[in-house]
Amino acid sequence: MKRLIATTALLGTLATGAFAQELTPMTDEERALFRAEVRSYLFENPEVIMQAVEILQNREAEQQVQADVDLVTNNADAIFNDGYSWVGGNPEGDIVLVEFLDYRCGYCKRAHGEVAELLETDGNIKLIVKELPILGDASVLASRFAISVKQIAGDDSYKAVGDALMSFNGDITMPALARLGNTFGLDMEAITARMNSDEVTAEISATRALAGTLAISGTPTFVMQDELLRGYLPLDQMQAIVKDKRG
Repeated sequence: MKRLIATTALLGTLATGAFAQELTPMTDEERALFRAEVRSYLFENPEVIMQAVEILQNREAEQQVQADVDLVTNNADAIFNDGYSWVGGNPEGDIVLVEFLDYRCGYCKRAHGEVAELLETDGNIKLIVKELPILGDASVLASRFAISVKQIAGDDSYKAVGDALMSFNGDITMPALARLGNTFGLDMEAITARMNSDEVTAEISATRALAGTLAISGTPTFVMQDELLRGYLPLDQMQAIVKDKRG
């Protein structure tokens, strides 16, 4: 109700200003009468208010989409060619999907299987994964571990560890990560030594800086071609966007 009243007042003010330019000069009495007529009309036809609000929301949404397109265009190299992010799916795919993720994020866990299904059923999508630990120290620990695995053991081990972390529901601690690493036969001594290295810190810092530039405040966040997709999207919606991108 407060929003409707505020919108009514705003519309009344805007309408008064617009008509006042053509009716100038208006007396105080004429101006008061005109405002009363506008107010009366809006109260008798409240659907006009909702239509105006919908138009404004659509306009703002369109402006946000264009702003996001500009952000992606202006930061394309950092998004698509940073030289360190893991690449999966079809490296030669005609669609590029970038995912900013946190291993402790519930929606990231939910999206993980659907992204995998999208890649498997499509076969022509390149996936780039960016580590964005934003949910506390345990998230940072998990990302440092995963990045260390990638740097020490390679992409296949990183993929296996990433899948395992996404399905892991316990507390992320060093003993838990050590057990996970041993399960995959990894050199945990080398990986543990690398976790707090400058090389790992640099990757996390660069991705955080990029996320800040792109105004990313949560995970998962996706970039598909030229479009920022903020938040979890179910499989059917991702498939629809892929279809739209291909024209």
